[in-house]
Amino acid sequence: MKYPDNADLIVAYSKNRVIGRDGLIPWNIEGEKKRFKELTTGNIVVMGRRTYEEIGRPLPNRLNIVLSNTKNFSGGNLITMKNLNEVFERFKDDSRRIYIAGGERLYREALNFVKNMYITLIDAYIEGDAYFPEFDQELFDVSCEKSVDGDIPYRYMTYTRI
Repeated sequence: MKYPDNADLIVAYSKNRVIGRDGLIPWNIEGEKKRFKELTTGNIVVMGRRTYEEIGRPLPNRLNIVLSNTKNFSGGNLITMKNLNEVFERFKDDSRRIYIAGGERLYREALNFVKNMYITLIDAYIEGDAYFPEFDQELFDVSCEKSVDGDIPYRYMTYTRI
């Protein structure tokens, strides 16, 4: 399947590719949360069941899609779908961006489809048990929008499929 033009991925990961530990994000970086909110507000956010359960509620001001074959979530701005193909087919002509927002398994699958990847690269090695998968960087143009120093330094990177 060719990637849809409106499908993107958003993630923060450490130098050793960690995205989570014990079902939680193992850091608290305000700037990273702000970027996530700025990019996804008014759009569509797709996440796996465990990621949604970790958050515990629909994210406001965006359509939340939870991918699950075992549970059904619904409510204001919240629906459940079975897989990415179903999401892409249903929203292929939608003017909103579709942001894949985790977890590990969903990122692995989405790498084949997304047009852009908005990555916050955390400049630290962090212990964890969930990882962002390796990907072929040759398939993307990359730019660094911003570097931030602080307790935990990080960089905003954007990868655009060539």
